[in-house]
Amino acid sequence: MLTGEAGGVEMTFSVHGRRVGELPAEVTGFVGRRAELASVERLLTQARLVTLTGPGGVGKTRIALRTVAGMRERYPDGVYLVELSALPEPELLPRAVCASLGIVDQTARPPLDFLTEYLADRTALLVLDTCEHLVDACAMLADLLLRDAPGIGILATSRQPLDVPGEHTLVIPPLPVQDEGPDGVGAVALFAQRAAAVLPGFTLSDANRADVLALCRRLDGIPLAIELATVRLRAIPLDQLVARLEDRFRLLTGGRRTALPRHQTLRTTIGWSHELCTAEERLLWARLSVFAGSFDLTAVERICAGGELGGGTVLEHLIGLVDKSVVLRVDTDDARTRYRLLDTIREYGGEWLEQSGGGPEVRQRHLDHYRVLAAEFRARFATDAQLPLFRALCPELENLRAALRFMIETSGDSDQALSFCTDLWVFWICSGMHAEGRHWIDLALAEQPEPTAARSLALSLGAELSLFVGDHDGALPGLQEALAIAERLDDDRLRLHAHHFLTLAAGWRGDYEQVEVHTQKVFEYVRPGEDPVSDGLMMAHWALKYVTTGRADKGVEVCDAYLAVLAAAPEECWLRGFLLLVKAQARFALGQYREASLSARQSLRLRTELGDRTGQAYALEVLAWVAAAEGRHRRAAWLLGAAAALWERSGLPLSGAVELHGPHDTAVRQIIAALGERVREECHRQGAAGELDQVVALAWSDADSPPAVPQGEQRPVPGPDALTRREREVAALVAEGLSNRQVAERLVISKRTADAHVEHILAKLGFSSRTEIAAAVARSRTVEDPV
Repeated sequence: MLTGEAGGVEMTFSVHGRRVGELPAEVTGFVGRRAELASVERLLTQARLVTLTGPGGVGKTRIALRTVAGMRERYPDGVYLVELSALPEPELLPRAVCASLGIVDQTARPPLDFLTEYLADRTALLVLDTCEHLVDACAMLADLLLRDAPGIGILATSRQPLDVPGEHTLVIPPLPVQDEGPDGVGAVALFAQRAAAVLPGFTLSDANRADVLALCRRLDGIPLAIELATVRLRAIPLDQLVARLEDRFRLLTGGRRTALPRHQTLRTTIGWSHELCTAEERLLWARLSVFAGSFDLTAVERICAGGELGGGTVLEHLIGLVDKSVVLRVDTDDARTRYRLLDTIREYGGEWLEQSGGGPEVRQRHLDHYRVLAAEFRARFATDAQLPLFRALCPELENLRAALRFMIETSGDSDQALSFCTDLWVFWICSGMHAEGRHWIDLALAEQPEPTAARSLALSLGAELSLFVGDHDGALPGLQEALAIAERLDDDRLRLHAHHFLTLAAGWRGDYEQVEVHTQKVFEYVRPGEDPVSDGLMMAHWALKYVTTGRADKGVEVCDAYLAVLAAAPEECWLRGFLLLVKAQARFALGQYREASLSARQSLRLRTELGDRTGQAYALEVLAWVAAAEGRHRRAAWLLGAAAALWERSGLPLSGAVELHGPHDTAVRQIIAALGERVREECHRQGAAGELDQVVALAWSDADSPPAVPQGEQRPVPGPDALTRREREVAALVAEGLSNRQVAERLVISKRTADAHVEHILAKLGFSSRTEIAAAVARSRTVEDPV
């Protein structure tokens, strides 16, 4: 099997499936490269940006991953692989890095700002893999991180340098070709290893050594070219393989052995492999090039069959391509088999597809397939199928992006593009990728300025995504336009959506007069049962409104009523988790702490099933409030610490909702009064440093003891030094008595950004008031400059 330039991501997995910070396992032996590995390691000790360059197939990714696997101790905050080959556009680069870091992009700030601030005081290494198609965006990101995150190192792989100040480049050459003896480390050794995998019992001998040397020299020692050629040994004896390959190269170069440029060797070898495939395999290869990232057999059969490639033969020809190492098999943690193409092989197939004229048709089938998946997930979201459908959709993120980009750029029907985006609305919510969902909706809205029903719905749902990232004011213009279109079209369903989210926006801003106005409109237009997803969200928001306006008993009634509706779908997770969380808040407000704890723990379990960090943070918050009210102050302190660590990774504590900060602040005051500041800080630190899986298990089991933190991972007690540089600037201005608006004006940032900074400072330090920030700044200055 080939090992190419591929790689990484969390439930404590991301939508890609790999645990955050986990590097991909090597599936074939590693041959040679001692000098290159030593050079990369040495350069990483001398420079913060190292770029490995060279042609496709030369082994840049393997060398990068093999090097960093042994360097974890140098980077206490982690080594993270960021796979870029399937990323369709540069605007998504910061979000791709956030996803690899396990950061949920639930912030109204530009993701690049959030990313740099998150990394500002961390010591970590980012491996940016396959940068060439995003070279300008990667260069900008690297330049920014080098300046604003001094503890961050970057190892990039690219076919060209990033050309950033401070960059050190290392050209990865092909493997050396020489008669190496039995313990060789170059191209011959690689050939021997791969040949033994293809032909059990194959060994390098005096009888075949000359042919192996000739083949490796002809392929310029390029690992991927050697692997592709070696696969042919299943069908062609070694001496004939060498002769046929030599004949091909002689034909291309007019008989001049050195006339073919080295960078063309791989392409020529791929072309030769292409010619040796059957006509059906070549056709399938070309059609597979429309996939981004990995894909499954069902998608291959639905998208690639047709014409000369009968549906019943697709699997047979796919197996043929796997046998020839054109297609790689990927076995996932959940035992599902997926496939992928290496970038160079995908590019070659894509060229053939376009030359054949079949590209638009196959891309349309690709789009249609993923539109169906999105529509099915939206339609069955409030059913028992939610979790399995979500888990099946998560590995398709790259394909969903590719389909969205194709539809937005090429579709003549802008309303259909908007419908695709709104079908994916629940996927963005469920995966916590609110900001990316907003990105795609905005792109589609730009293509449809007309006041259509699709535009109105997209404006409402896009505004809801903005609300969940804390951009409460920014959501209003879209909702107002959505409502105006709904009135113009006289469409009650569109009116319902607009008024629903206007109610939410007003509540989170604390404008309860407008809450009542829009709630009455919701009652006027709602038709229970038409849309279970919207019904569930409305019931949760309605119940939350009762909680925050002093009618918690009504909040419990509303939650119970819709939980009874969901009883018909006992495996549904997201809506049930949301309703249970609000019910926990209502029980807490009523002083029913045992019942509140039970509901919050049930919500925590469901949100953990989905890998929803923000939902987990909310549940931990409520459990902390309950523990503080019950006098279990150590439990409350570490739970708030664990929640603070999650808020730091998701952007905005409590989504910036002013109505939720009262219980938090009260809990902090109760903890400090009972434990004192030093013990509270220590418990808070233990919760923040705990492994998420252990935190969830302890919170679920109702344990008082904090998670165990290995001695080597002890973090300092939170204080001003735990803040980023920008947060320290904000804290100093808060200590001067400036309001958030005045802080924004002084630092030339938006008020929303200033609000977010203050929220982060409070969450990170476990404080409940601005006065505590001022006191901490004063203590820090006293220590630094004693009188």
